[in-house]
Amino acid sequence: MKRIVFLLLFCICATTMLRGAAPANLIGNLSGRTTISLNGTWRIIVDPYENGLGSHYFENRKPKDKSDRVEYDFDTAWTLEVPGDWNSQRPDLLFYEGPVWYKRSFSYHKRPNTRVFVNFGAANYQARVFLNGTKIGEHEGGFTPFQFEVTGGLAEGENFLIVEVNNTRRADGVPGAVTDWWNYGGLTGDAALVELPETFIENYFIQLAKGSPEQIAGWVQLNGGKEAREVTLEIPEAGIKQAIATDAAGRGEFHFPAKMQLWSPDKPKLYRVTLSSRGDSVSDDVGFRTVETRGTQILLNGKPIFLRGISLHEEAPLRSGRAVSEEDDRILLGWARELGCNFVRLAHYPHNEAMIRLADRLGFLVWSEIPLWQEIAWDNPATLENAEGQMRDMIARDQNRAAIVFWSLSNETRPGAARQEFLKTLGAYTRQLDSTRLITSAMNTAEKTGPQGRSLNDPLGQYLDVLGINEYIGWYHDRPEDADGTRWTFAYEKPIIFSEFGGDARFGNHGDAETRWTEEYQASLFQHQINMLRKIPALAGLSPWVLMDFRSPQRPLMGIQDYFNRKGLVSTRGQKKQAFYVLQGFYREAAAEKK
Repeated sequence: MKRIVFLLLFCICATTMLRGAAPANLIGNLSGRTTISLNGTWRIIVDPYENGLGSHYFENRKPKDKSDRVEYDFDTAWTLEVPGDWNSQRPDLLFYEGPVWYKRSFSYHKRPNTRVFVNFGAANYQARVFLNGTKIGEHEGGFTPFQFEVTGGLAEGENFLIVEVNNTRRADGVPGAVTDWWNYGGLTGDAALVELPETFIENYFIQLAKGSPEQIAGWVQLNGGKEAREVTLEIPEAGIKQAIATDAAGRGEFHFPAKMQLWSPDKPKLYRVTLSSRGDSVSDDVGFRTVETRGTQILLNGKPIFLRGISLHEEAPLRSGRAVSEEDDRILLGWARELGCNFVRLAHYPHNEAMIRLADRLGFLVWSEIPLWQEIAWDNPATLENAEGQMRDMIARDQNRAAIVFWSLSNETRPGAARQEFLKTLGAYTRQLDSTRLITSAMNTAEKTGPQGRSLNDPLGQYLDVLGINEYIGWYHDRPEDADGTRWTFAYEKPIIFSEFGGDARFGNHGDAETRWTEEYQASLFQHQINMLRKIPALAGLSPWVLMDFRSPQRPLMGIQDYFNRKGLVSTRGQKKQAFYVLQGFYREAAAEKK
């Protein structure tokens, strides 16, 4: 009875803390801070019935004597590497969904006038975090970072962290209960302690002012201390040194003229920017560019640009599992570069920070989105709060990356009053957080307007700057050649990105162009799509589906899919299918026309 009461109370507390348990403002640019890595080998206990709460796994108990009963022991438990998912590290956990408890011991020696935070780059999907047996917080959302201050809870010398990670799918979650990608569970982002002074620069936003290529604007936020302070902003290469006064809440805004070399895919120029205040300093590499729309065009630095893109999941190349290293990211973006891309759609959730920073350095424009995928509990206020929190944390992490030009609200959601209101609210919230970038969504509710006509008139379009369209002529309906004669109309005069199209083919499976699942069928489908796209005046870009095959529980066809979505232009082993070269040829032609 006592155990039942305990579990009920724990669940009530957990539900209360879950919403907004992470700090309202993330510490930005951890790569520019003093950190102590907690990556590496962690002990784990798989807990399908969630016994760990009642059995106090978080206390890391040891038997008091030889007759004491303790039914768990982290010291003899399995191990997993962090960052990483459990599904690909242990074959017996490939399909597992539920709680797993992680433990890591570490030594720490306290430093005077120093605050310490624990940071997790990502944990899918819910995480409860305990330090030395005491709960320090919870987080919901599988792809965004979260931090908790642990200054007062750290012991001098030996300490231990225990994290319960639960990737159980929920109808009221973000994403919801069904996805078309693998539900990789675990601590999939970097884990670290972050050391900071008592008053520190928490985060900052520095970009070109909206609509002004010769004005820099933004803000800086201090954490700690109650008196107003001054922050100095320096960009030595540009001869810039500005003093920024902060208010009693630690916030300071700035706006000043500047002549910068603009960032672009052809010349991804980054400047070293340093912010310093009494006792703290942080540096970052920042690019400066403008992005806006004019009619049906997307303008980068005031000039029209055609987005030669590809969609990709955060799926590790040449092996299975979540992509967790810069090496993984370099391979994926290397294939995109070989394809001829200047643009990547990072679907369907925020990818790791290293990927965004690499895109910044290599010159890829980026579409970044939160996992509002198809069915969501639109009427649930907590789901909206969850979505806003994930959007907030994605922007807080990546807001200074010039590569990101689109914040995407959703993917393939069906029109309806509750959905419209939800996404209208989320869009307004996103603009409030960052007005310098464009808002988009991938829609898929085009209507037939005759034998060869299709129209996109989703009412969500009125809240967007750029319209994304997912369509699968020749795969989920009709034949590939039907795309040739298809004529598109649009309810809104805005730029159009065909954000998805494609079809499955297993590498090495050959036949004629009429036979599904073959490379020839996929290549034919791409060629017919290109024929259609050439005739769309409002076309501003495309990001076909998808760069590389990826795991999906919805794809069980043995011998062909084997629980992989095979729409990749590249196999998981790096083998390029025929359609890769079809799209590559189109992109080479498009790039030549630009010149």
